[in-house]
Amino acid sequence: MDRLIDILIDEETLAASGPDAEHERRVAVFDLIEANSFEVVGYKRGPYTLLLSMQERRLVFDIRDEQQAQVHVFVLSMTPFRGVIRDYFMICENYYDAIRNATPHHIEAIDMARRGIHNEGSDLLAARLKGKVEIDFDTARRLFTLVCALHTGQVRGNVR
Repeated sequence: MDRLIDILIDEETLAASGPDAEHERRVAVFDLIEANSFEVVGYKRGPYTLLLSMQERRLVFDIRDEQQAQVHVFVLSMTPFRGVIRDYFMICENYYDAIRNATPHHIEAIDMARRGIHNEGSDLLAARLKGKVEIDFDTARRLFTLVCALHTGQVRGNVR
């Protein structure tokens, strides 16, 4: 019962993005719904629906039960995420450039760095949610992908 059954992203707070970014968001949402662990601390009435949005540069987790009754709303500052997200997108740009021009060994090294930074962002998200929502690592990774989408309007790379 401690899982997400639906994830909605407030399109009005999502920056404009292209078809590739929209596809990545859909994949992340699909993967997240297929397999996740999401427990609202102190509330044992899942499964849940999650509405993600941005309000005044803050990430909003609006968590609802199956009947759409609000369970809890958590607001997180984006400040701790900015450096990780900036580094993640910078390494993604290097990765896409490398795919066109570099050796397989160089591409693999950049991809490992890209995944490492994504893991760092996932760990940060799990830590910021600790005491509010308990999530496993795979759930944190997929949620971080969506946080990146909300922060910049783009998701680059297929991170699972």
